[in-house]
Amino acid sequence: MAKDIPLLILVSLALILLALMVFGWYSRKRRQAHIGAPVTPPADLDPTELRFSGKYVSTTVAGDQLNRINVHGLGFRANCLLEVHPEGIVISRVGSPDLWVSRSNVRGITRATWTIDRVVESNGLQVIEWNLDGTAVDSYFRMDDPEACERALDSVVGNERQSQ
Repeated sequence: MAKDIPLLILVSLALILLALMVFGWYSRKRRQAHIGAPVTPPADLDPTELRFSGKYVSTTVAGDQLNRINVHGLGFRANCLLEVHPEGIVISRVGSPDLWVSRSNVRGITRATWTIDRVVESNGLQVIEWNLDGTAVDSYFRMDDPEACERALDSVVGNERQSQ
């Protein structure tokens, strides 16, 4: 019986920590409830050859790489496919609805070395800076062919930030 007490204390502490993590996740979702839902892609898009596979890492508040957006399914990593169209970008993530980032909402295309819970080699992450229902956000991707993806994004969507 005396041997069970330390085990019960450790299990209790683990359950308390788990409960605090869940509480923190849902608290963040409540604080971000004002952020509008992403738009689904238009049905009339022409097929494109500009498709790039990789990993969706996260979406954060613009300029704050540690402030993850948790609402609307944007808080979870997934395999993804980016389709680049003259009108914008379709982001297809496994297990989540497709996202549409229209050309008018793109603020810029950049590179990054780190974001929340992910550090890679120098400039190993693609960053699409965009406006989500009036909120400036940054979406991070680890693409299989980052150079080709960046060329496509720059040539089709344009990079307003670098041209300013």
